Amino acid sequence: MSTFHLQIVTPDGGFFDGEAEKLIVRAIDGDVCILARHSPYVTALGTGEARVTIDGKRRRAACAGGMLAVTKDNVRLVATTFEWAEDIDADRAQRAKERAEQLIEKAKDQRELELAQARLKRALTRLQVTAK
Repeated sequence: MSTFHLQIVTPDGGFFDGEAEKLIVRAIDGDVCILARHSPYVTALGTGEARVTIDGKRRRAACAGGMLAVTKDNVRLVATTFEWAEDIDADRAQRAKERAEQLIEKAKDQRELELAQARLKRALTRLQVTAK
């Protein structure tokens, strides 16, 4: 299978820089699949599971926020958070889910509610990625 150069970066710095065969990631309007020779493309990222195929092996990750840019020779994923499944602490994600649910119940205004819902979505994504 053909490959493309993939860079994944987060605010903490470089996360992955190498050749990949396939990238599936959640954009704000649904999942998008990138293969070699994809046409140029730019989109904002949502929160969801990312799947990266490297050397025939599929890796899963929790990805939240940021942007994806595809150019002729490069795919760059700039994520607010990106965590490989094996690096996620499921117990910590479960506690974050419970805290977010409590914050939703106690939300005093729309902004607090939206922030708590975003926290819940991130925690649920982490739990989903670790459950498979």
